[in-house]
Amino acid sequence: MPALKHSLRRTVHFGLMLAVIVLGLASRQYSLSLPNFVASYAGDLLWALMVYLGLGVLIPATKIRRRVIIALLFSYAIEFSQLYHAPWINEIRQTRLGGLVLGFSYLTSDLVCYTLGIAIGAAGEIGLNRWTCGSPEHDSESST
Repeated sequence: MPALKHSLRRTVHFGLMLAVIVLGLASRQYSLSLPNFVASYAGDLLWALMVYLGLGVLIPATKIRRRVIIALLFSYAIEFSQLYHAPWINEIRQTRLGGLVLGFSYLTSDLVCYTLGIAIGAAGEIGLNRWTCGSPEHDSESST
């Protein structure tokens, strides 16, 4: 039974991740039509939420707390990597995918957006688990 639950969790995370990707790309594409605050910060918040949901796809049996820590470390590492500007990494950043993944310049506000995006993902998962199972961790038996 746990495998089925993990499979369902993986499917839900994947579907939500795809929706977040679409919203994130739309927030960049239509930024001029959005309020300045939303246009400035939505993409970074959604990027970090996508990272958190992606971890739910890759490691669904891992406890929420651990996925939050991994997502924060990954997101912060990407942001701090923007302080590094060697020619080879700047060439990667000039591609569409490289720019979306690696970003271009360090902003402290991005760290706040990442933290909020990941917190929203974790809070949503905890709320859903409590609503469906009465437990914040659902079926995560592993201590990972």
